[in-house]
Amino acid sequence: MAEAPQPNSTFLRPTFFLLTCIPGIGSAQAWLTLVFGSMYLLALLGNGALLAVVQIDTTLHQPMFLLLATLAATDLGLATSIAPGLLAVLWLGPWLVPYAACLVQMFFVHALTAMESGVLLAMACDHAVAGGRPLPYPILVTKARVGYVSLALALKVVAIVPFPLLVARFGHFRAKTIGHAHCAHMAVVELVVGNTQANHLYGLTLSLAVSGLDILGITGSYGLIAHAVLQLPTQEVRARAFGTYSCHICVILAFYVPGLFSYLTHHFGQHTVPKPVHILLSNIYLLLPPALNPLIYGVRTK
Repeated sequence: MAEAPQPNSTFLRPTFFLLTCIPGIGSAQAWLTLVFGSMYLLALLGNGALLAVVQIDTTLHQPMFLLLATLAATDLGLATSIAPGLLAVLWLGPWLVPYAACLVQMFFVHALTAMESGVLLAMACDHAVAGGRPLPYPILVTKARVGYVSLALALKVVAIVPFPLLVARFGHFRAKTIGHAHCAHMAVVELVVGNTQANHLYGLTLSLAVSGLDILGITGSYGLIAHAVLQLPTQEVRARAFGTYSCHICVILAFYVPGLFSYLTHHFGQHTVPKPVHILLSNIYLLLPPALNPLIYGVRTK
């Protein structure tokens, strides 16, 4: 028979959580504030400028640039969902966050991450059609179909709804302090009292179903692109064609490589990778792509 929760070791669902940021960093906290603050500023200015340019210049109201604007809007939302709270904790110390606000942040961080992955897949498919079938491209890829892609991305968000709901079902917690810089799903799950198998299983399934399928789609799209480019007559033309896709490849790497390291350290390196390193990787994964994406595309399309 299971033991009843002990009053001294468990709590009823708290009204607030206490975010403690990155343990053990000491004086490096001020430098991290500068680094993450600069990344957030770059994300705001770069993505905001990109959206403004696409909005103002009607010649850019084409599928490729509309997808780029969708990526910029997603990046703005992703950076804003994490950076203000992160900077507050770094600058002011441990930060109280209401329980409901914590679940809302959890939802938006995961939802916008899933949307960004979907936008990168849509852009890869767009490039594959443009590279493989350039003549019928204007017929195959239209603004209406970009609208359908946006609707599909919104539907992906529905799959994220169970994340906060699976946490909200718990009534008791071991602690009220989250050893993280934001309300990460697994960081909150570690505090609950009860069977968390469903949380772990759903998180793993969703990662494989969303990011895994997107990565397969991107890989397949670039396989088609490589096949089309290798059919071109000369080395110079092939090099120029590959260069056309270089910025998107950089964006993909900036998003998936930090995410892969963060995922692997959390699930397989808990006993070998220090927790501060994992938390740093988690925040870099969420803030680096929004900061770099407008710079990468800006340099390419200046």
